[in-house]
Amino acid sequence: MNHSASEMGIEPIGKLLVKHALPSSLGILVMSLNVLIDTILVGHWIGPNAIAAINIVLPVSFFVAAIGMSIGIGGGSIISRSLGNKNHDKANKTFGNQVSLTLISTIFFMSIGLYSTDTLIPLFGGKGELFDLAKIYYVIVMVGVPILGLCMMSNNTIRSEGKPKIAMYAMFIPSVSNLCLDYLFIYELGLGMYGAALATTLSYFICGTYILRFFLLKKSDLKLNISDLKFDISIVKETVSLGFVTLSRQAAVSLTVLVVNNILFSLQGESMIAVYAIISRMLMFMLFPILGITQGFIPIAGYNFGAKNKDRVLNSVKKAIIYSTGMATVIFLFIYTFSDSVATAFTSDVNIINKTSDALILVFMATPIIGIQLIGSAYFQAIGRAFPALMLTLSRQVFFLIPLVFFFQKNMVCTVYGYHFRWRSCYLLYLLVFI
Repeated sequence: MNHSASEMGIEPIGKLLVKHALPSSLGILVMSLNVLIDTILVGHWIGPNAIAAINIVLPVSFFVAAIGMSIGIGGGSIISRSLGNKNHDKANKTFGNQVSLTLISTIFFMSIGLYSTDTLIPLFGGKGELFDLAKIYYVIVMVGVPILGLCMMSNNTIRSEGKPKIAMYAMFIPSVSNLCLDYLFIYELGLGMYGAALATTLSYFICGTYILRFFLLKKSDLKLNISDLKFDISIVKETVSLGFVTLSRQAAVSLTVLVVNNILFSLQGESMIAVYAIISRMLMFMLFPILGITQGFIPIAGYNFGAKNKDRVLNSVKKAIIYSTGMATVIFLFIYTFSDSVATAFTSDVNIINKTSDALILVFMATPIIGIQLIGSAYFQAIGRAFPALMLTLSRQVFFLIPLVFFFQKNMVCTVYGYHFRWRSCYLLYLLVFI
């Protein structure tokens, strides 16, 4: 047993959670900072419509990439529990099945996505002036999505065997390379949206090279044999059922973006989609410590559940909720104080700045309770109970959010107050989407 895995059953939970959450948080910070800076650079070097175009494309490409993430999290739960009860053969077999599942599924959905390009882009709000920009970005990024899927799968697998620092480096590399390539392709070579898309796609390949090197040099405790690539029905079933929670979450996000982009376009056109994109980037960026705590929590809870140490499992839940809630409250206070400055960083368009500043405060009002939601769903994934985790995920965005978005959009827009009430309906939509 490697020490990095066995220590999850003996170290104090608080110390262990910090040890695992910190690298995860830093990795998410760099990744989200990359997205944030990328959005700022695109906004200033190409224009606000480019921000809106990228926001239209991301849900589609991220959904395919989320397949890899879901397989990584689902299989990672099995790996953590297998290492906890000393079943190394099952851990290795699970890893091999993860690789096969990720390759087959991401290539399949990438093919469908590319075939349906002209249908999907308008469906997600890529209309009018946004269509051509979105199509340029979409086609190039989708080609690299299978590599991104493998990277996301491997990242969660590496974390599940107790190597959070390696997983952190795997998130650093594409983020830093994307920013460097952005500068080269957009600013120096003037390639516009082509440059933004090329930078994103090439960064996936650079990350994939690093992860492949990690496994080839045998730095992992997992040993991949050709025979492990053959599907084991019981492992595939458990991986898919647990990973389906993550995939459903991303599918719900994609569906929400589809609905909200189209509603916002009908209310105020391209500018409102740009505001929505900025808020999405800020939320991803500012919530990095909460997401890091959640990712650090999963292998700890899974390992100790596999080792039948329930006291440590419950203690990890308690500590994770306390830490995440405290961090989320600090984040809200920061946004409340500096919302105008944050909006100004993305664009010089005064109209968009004013819209974004007001909406940011509404959106981040919900952050103090996000930790409870994320840890609750992650707990059931960690212990191998897919159905409760799935219900927690779907209840928020599918059962409540989307119906409420349609209800308030219809009733708020159709009023005698006209323009001003249309504005308020946009703000209400932002609040609903991110709660």
